[in-house]
Amino acid sequence: MKLIRNTRSRDAERWLRQEVAAQKKRYQAIVREQDALAPKRDRWVADFLGRIQTRGFHYHLDQMRKVRAEEIPTKPKRKFKVVF
Repeated sequence: MKLIRNTRSRDAERWLRQEVAAQKKRYQAIVREQDALAPKRDRWVADFLGRIQTRGFHYHLDQMRKVRAEEIPTKPKRKFKVVF
C-alpha cells in the first residue's frame, strides 16, 4: 500500500501551532466560565427537581404527573459536565 507523502511548510506548521494554542486558550476560558456558573446551575437543578415533585409536569397535553422523591436520581460525585 502506497501512502501519500504529507509535508507541511514552516509557515503552515507555525500557523497550526498558533491555532492549537488559541483553541486551548478559548477552551480554558469556557471551562472557567462553566466552573463559575456551577453554584447557580446547582440551584437551577434543585429548583427544577423541587418543581416537578410539587407541581408536576405535562406528560400528555393537559395531563400532569408529579414525580415521587424516590424517582429522583441521586446527584453524582463527579463535576457537572457541559458538552459544547
